[in-house]
Amino acid sequence: MRALLLLIASALFGFSLPAAAQPRLETAVFAGGCFWCTESDFEKIPGVRSAVSGYAGGREANPTYEQVSSERTGHVEAVKVTYDPAKISYQALVDRFWPTIDPTDNGGQFCDRGPSYRTGVFVSTAAQRQIAEASRARAQKRLGKPIVTPVRDLTGFWPAEGYHQDFAKKNPLRYHTYRLGCGRDAKLKALWKAR
Repeated sequence: MRALLLLIASALFGFSLPAAAQPRLETAVFAGGCFWCTESDFEKIPGVRSAVSGYAGGREANPTYEQVSSERTGHVEAVKVTYDPAKISYQALVDRFWPTIDPTDNGGQFCDRGPSYRTGVFVSTAAQRQIAEASRARAQKRLGKPIVTPVRDLTGFWPAEGYHQDFAKKNPLRYHTYRLGCGRDAKLKALWKAR
């Protein structure tokens, strides 16, 4: 209760919280095809503080969108999720990730085709790897089909350009037109519906 009161007071009066009162946040990185969609999906989850669109899994530091979409860097579009583990666990995040993608498709996601749109769970620790692999096994059993989405070591994450951040919030009409036109939600419903 004391921590909540300190948090409210800091917001109202603009002072910093003591380190002990600040929530300990953690991060997770997911690639779900178009990072606009993945970012939007994660931002709706209670306990998630932020979701940042970016690039992971490739060979070059600080790549640009043009470089990644040229399919020569090895990067995929990914999202770095910052969350409060007191409100949502890493396992719950990974479990929520699977139904937002088609993990059986190795060629991209929905209307976005090519290696930079492949899916993945990027892990930073052995504990994350164990949780992610167990979650993938449960999702595969649920689907009854082989899952091709890999669990990979995170070797770096580079935020995408500013115009990609919070795209769904800044450009709702364009975003929803894109998502609907891609057929993402209809295909996900058909894939995961009776599972």
